Amino acid sequence: MTDIGTLPDLDFSKPGWSLAMMLDPAYARDPRPYFEALRRNGPARDDFEMEGRRRSVLVTRYDQVEATLRNSKVFSSKFGEGMQGIGNERPLIPLQIDPPEHKKYRVLLDPYLAPRQVARLEPDITALVNQLIDGFEERGSCEFTSEFAVPLPCTVFLRLLGLPLEDLDFFLRIKEGIIRGNGELSLAKQQAVRTAAGRECYAYFESALNRIAAERRPGLLLDLLDAEVDGQRLSRDEIMDICYLFIIAGLDTVTDSLCCFWAFLATHPEHRRTIVEAPERIPAAVEEMLRFESPVSTVARIAAEDTEIGGCPVHKGENVLVFVGAANTDPDGIPDAGSVDFHRETNRHWAFGGGIHRCLGSHLARQELRVALREWHRRIPDYTVPDGTELAWTPMLRSVTELPLSFG
Repeated sequence: MTDIGTLPDLDFSKPGWSLAMMLDPAYARDPRPYFEALRRNGPARDDFEMEGRRRSVLVTRYDQVEATLRNSKVFSSKFGEGMQGIGNERPLIPLQIDPPEHKKYRVLLDPYLAPRQVARLEPDITALVNQLIDGFEERGSCEFTSEFAVPLPCTVFLRLLGLPLEDLDFFLRIKEGIIRGNGELSLAKQQAVRTAAGRECYAYFESALNRIAAERRPGLLLDLLDAEVDGQRLSRDEIMDICYLFIIAGLDTVTDSLCCFWAFLATHPEHRRTIVEAPERIPAAVEEMLRFESPVSTVARIAAEDTEIGGCPVHKGENVLVFVGAANTDPDGIPDAGSVDFHRETNRHWAFGGGIHRCLGSHLARQELRVALREWHRRIPDYTVPDGTELAWTPMLRSVTELPLSFG
């Protein structure tokens, strides 16, 4: 059983408490005590204005998270027009699109990231993982985040889209601006950074699409330029709104997962030995660490009509924060949820969301994580975080800024 630690004393009556909680370094380091406190309180209200809407209800219990994610009619993913909070000018496709329009985009995009298609990438991902390990194995140490967790998914992403690898530094820079506002503490400054990064992102893809259309460079972007939905070509805006979402998902969430996984394994040798001695348990280990760590711990919805969650009223237009991380560690939804068990046979976690908006890239993410675990532990079975190291965890999307590892 994993000790969840002392429960934090959250003042649910103070407006803005939820945002302060999510920006707290202690929450980023280990959100599980906060999840327990939130579950005990039930659906929690936090009434304060943010971007013209009232932040309303935090959903944290397994059954209520499931009901919310599966009811896209009442809990909408369409965030409206104008600036969307992460620098985008229009709703992201298909993440912020509701039915029936949502289906036509998923029908188009799902085949590119389906299990059979993703399986074809395994040899290239395997070669890339080993190439990265070659760069530091003999040294006996590495800075895991920059030398492995960042370049692995980013390189896969650029190759998939048909973009030049030399553009990686540009993407990493605008990704940090879009997702984390370059670490600015002021919300206003964060939004300014996100807006500027968003404009750079749109400008880049406008130029890239023109170049790819002229050169006919193979990749997903060329396929999107040629694709039709209901007999019509996608507009440039539609393609760029898909690409904007890919920036977030392709460049950050797998990196975050890798950092969470290796930080856990470096400090839990008994679990690491399971992977080394029984590599056939790696698929189960991936699911279990996704559940327990939940790098993407929350997803957002907006109430499309007046409703209620667990007796808590929710009004039309109010924001709903769905804490999938809290549901993933809820003992009422998952037996022995406080333990990490790589032999867990059934694992109904929500790390990839749920319902019609279940993560488009979940199969690719799983493939990258499985190959990374297999190849790393085949070559580097023992490693630790050096004594005295204080890891710095990022808020919102959980990751480790720097993760030094030592191995013999």
